[in-house]
Amino acid sequence: MTLTFHWFLPTSGDSRNIVGGGHGADVVQRDRPVTTRYLRQIVTAAEELGFVGALTPTGLWCDDAWLSTASLLDSTDRLKFLVAFRPGLLSPTLAAQMATTFQNQSGGRLLLNVVTGGEPAEQKAFGDFLSKDERYARTDEFLAIVRKLWEHGDPFDYAGKHLRVEQARLVSVPDPTPPIYFGGSSAAAGPVAAAHSDVYLTWGEPPAAVAEKLTWIRKLAADAGRTVRFGIRLHVITRDTSEDAWREARRLLDALPPETIARVQEGLRRSESEGQKRMLALHEGRPEDLEIYPNLWAGVGLARGGAGTALVGSHREVADRIKEYADLGIDEFILSGYPHLEEAYWFGESVLPLLARDNLWHHPTEPTRTTQPAVPFAT
Repeated sequence: MTLTFHWFLPTSGDSRNIVGGGHGADVVQRDRPVTTRYLRQIVTAAEELGFVGALTPTGLWCDDAWLSTASLLDSTDRLKFLVAFRPGLLSPTLAAQMATTFQNQSGGRLLLNVVTGGEPAEQKAFGDFLSKDERYARTDEFLAIVRKLWEHGDPFDYAGKHLRVEQARLVSVPDPTPPIYFGGSSAAAGPVAAAHSDVYLTWGEPPAAVAEKLTWIRKLAADAGRTVRFGIRLHVITRDTSEDAWREARRLLDALPPETIARVQEGLRRSESEGQKRMLALHEGRPEDLEIYPNLWAGVGLARGGAGTALVGSHREVADRIKEYADLGIDEFILSGYPHLEEAYWFGESVLPLLARDNLWHHPTEPTRTTQPAVPFAT
C-alpha cells in the first residue's frame, strides 16, 4: 500500500490562528494575506516534502482557483493542483476546454474537485437559483458532457433537463484525462459520485462513520459497474509530543472569541450541505469535549465551514490515525494546518518519514527502498 498526500492552498488568506470561511461562514482572523509570493512558498515546500498535489478551494470567500493555480505552475515541477470548481457556473464545453488547456500546458498536473454547492445564498450570488437536488442532477449532466468531450469523438448533441449542447467537440483532449474528485453525503450526491468520480472524498469524521459512508459509495459504484478510490480531507496539528500538539490546539481555541464562534455557527446552520450538517453535529457549537475520537479534534469547525476536524497528537499518534483510516480503504489524504507553510513542514518532516518506515508512503521522487542502505565505513 502506498498512500498519497496532498496539501492545501489558503487562497482566502492564512494565519497562525484558525481562518474561518466557506459554507456560509465569513472569513475571520486572516492576518497573512494572499500573495503569489506566499503561495509560491507553500507549493515549493509541499513539492519538496513529498506531497503529490495541493487542493485549491472555490467560493465567494476565496480567490479563483483556476487563476491562482495557473499562476503557480512555473514555481513547481511535479506538484499537481486539485482545482475545485462549481459545474453550474460555466458551460460544460468551456470547463472541458479549460481543463484540457491546463492539463496539456502543465504537463499533466491537473486534478479536478467537483463542488456542486450547498449554500443557497452563495449559489444565488453567482446567479444559480436551482434547488439542491436540481444542482446534483445538473452536475450529473455536466460531467456526462465533459467526459464525452474528452473522448475526442465526432461532434455530438446533448439535451438534458438542465443542460444542452449542439455539435460540441474539442480540438484537443487532455493527456492524461484529469481524475475527478467528488464529495457529497446526501442521497442526491451518492449516485452522481458513484457514476462519475475517480476519487470519492469525505470530511474527517470518526472512523466508524467514514466506514459507513465508504460502504454506501462502494455499493452505489458497483451497481453502476464502476469502482472508485477514496480520499479524506483533514487538518493536522502534529508535534514532537502529544502534550505539545494539544497545547497548540488549545491555543487555537483560546484565540476564538465566543462572539466569533456564535456568528460563524449561525451562518453554518443555514447550510443545505449534508456534510456540513454532519460536521456541526460533531461539536454542536460547543467549545467543550472536542476530542470526538482519539486524536480527532472538532475545534476547527467552530470557526470554519467545510472540513472541520483535525488530527492532533504526536507524530506517531498522527501516523497511527492515518493508518487506521487507510485500513478502511482511504488512500488519499488532503491535509492543511495553521499556518499552512509551517504546518506542512511539521507534517512532512516528521509524520511522512514514519509512514515511510511503515511502508505506507514513499517520496514521489525517490525510489522505494527494499533493503537498508549499506554503511560505507562499517568493517
